[in-house]
Amino acid sequence: MVELLEKMMLSGLGALALSKSKGEELLAEVREKYRLSEDEGRALLEKLQSSAQQGKESLAAAAENEVKRAIRSVGMVTAEEHELLERRVVELERRLSLLAEVADPEE
Repeated sequence: MVELLEKMMLSGLGALALSKSKGEELLAEVREKYRLSEDEGRALLEKLQSSAQQGKESLAAAAENEVKRAIRSVGMVTAEEHELLERRVVELERRLSLLAEVADPEE
């Protein structure tokens, strides 16, 4: 769990580092150092930002899976599972009520 939090923080810092202004600063440095054209530099920046976004999405999915695993390990259910079970109980109660009416029509 600590490793996951560490990865999330590092990913967040990486995403911040590639914010638009920081990205443009990095782009200017790289273009000057490696003599890239404007188009090459922009393509590189877009690729880096895309990679950072994909990493962020991947980390979010991994975090969600880890939380679900932790919830299950302590015997809890997710909100979706709870809602499903609640709907099933309501439906079963409705069916039992109908069966009781059929079995004893005088009531």
